Amino acid sequence: MRTYRLGTTDKLISVLVYTLFSLFALVCLFPFYTIIINTISANDISARGDVSFFPKHIHFQNYVDVFKIPGLWDAALISLGRTVIGTTLTVGASAFLGFMFSQEDMWKRKFWYRFTVITMFFNAGIIPWYLTMRSLHLTNNFLAYILPTIVAPFFIILVKTFVESTPKELQQAASIDGAGTMTVFFRIMLPICKPILATVAIFAAVDQWNSFQDTLLLMTDSKLYSLQFILYNYINQASSLSTMVNLQNAGSTALTSLATKQTTTSIRMTVTVIVVAPILLIYPIFQRFFVKGIMIGAVKG
Repeated sequence: MRTYRLGTTDKLISVLVYTLFSLFALVCLFPFYTIIINTISANDISARGDVSFFPKHIHFQNYVDVFKIPGLWDAALISLGRTVIGTTLTVGASAFLGFMFSQEDMWKRKFWYRFTVITMFFNAGIIPWYLTMRSLHLTNNFLAYILPTIVAPFFIILVKTFVESTPKELQQAASIDGAGTMTVFFRIMLPICKPILATVAIFAAVDQWNSFQDTLLLMTDSKLYSLQFILYNYINQASSLSTMVNLQNAGSTALTSLATKQTTTSIRMTVTVIVVAPILLIYPIFQRFFVKGIMIGAVKG
C-alpha cells in the first residue's frame, strides 16, 4: 500500500480546519450545556443568571418535581406513540412510493408523481385544513397525529432520487429471473435503501416529536395532549406552575429551601431538557446513515 506524507502546509490547513470545526461544535453545544447546568444548579442562583460555565450547589430536585407534574407521563406516551407509529408508516410509504415513481412502467407515473409533489407548493391554509380534519372526524382522535403525515412529498423525492442513483441492472436482473415488482422492492431495493430510509426516519421522528400545533388546533381532550404541547403550556404558565409545585412541597423544609424552590427559570429549563434529550440521543445513532443518505444521489456522473 502506498503511503503519503503530508507537507507542512497540508498539516497547517488540517489543524486550522479541525480547530474551526471544533469551535463551531462548541458554539452549537454551549446553549444545551448552559440549560443543563442551570437545571442542576441552585434555583435561586440560576434565577439571578449567575450560572455561567459550571453548576453551583448541584441538586436534582428540579427533575423530581417536574416528573410529578400532572399529565406529563401521559403526554410522553402520546408523543412516543405518535413518533414510533407515525415514523414507521411515513418511512414505509416514502420507500414504496419513491420506488414506484422510479418505475417507468408504472401507470400514469408522471401524473401521480407531479400530483404528489405539487402539494409541497400549494397550501390552502389552517382554516380549510381544520375544516377538513373535522369533517373526517379527526378532532380528539389519535389518528390525527398519524394519517396526515404518512404521505410526505419531500421524503418521497429523497427516496426516488436515491433509487434512481442505484444501478438499474440490479432490478433488471431480478426481473429476468422472474421477480415481480413487490419482490424487487422488498428483496432488492429495501436493503439497498437503508441509508436514505434512516435519513427519512430521522426527519420524520423529529417532526413528530416536536409537533404541537396539531394538538393545539385539534385536541381538547387532555388525554391526547402531546409532550410538546404540555411544554408549550408550561412555558407560558411557568410562574403559576412553579408556585403549584412549591405548595406541593411545602411540607418538607429541605424541599422549600431557596436552593430547591422552583422558579420560572428552573421549570422552563428542566422541561426543555426532558423534551430535547430523546432527540439528542437519536442523532448519534443514525448519523452515519444520515450523511450517506443525503449525499448519495446528490452528485451524478
